[in-house]
Amino acid sequence: MDDFTRADMEEALRAIASMINRTEKAQEKFAQGTWQHTMLSNNLKALHIALPMLTKALREVSL
Repeated sequence: MDDFTRADMEEALRAIASMINRTEKAQEKFAQGTWQHTMLSNNLKALHIALPMLTKALREVSL
């Protein structure tokens, strides 16, 4: 994470949190079992993995 500034990482954190929120809202519009719902579910899994990883990296930068 040496290539990114703290500000870059904080902005990425805000963007990921926003994407999670928007994706959850969009997912509600599709019936379970449709390809759109499945795609959004997969995207949410990836975003929920990325969020704590970035949070941890941001904490390590602070040390």
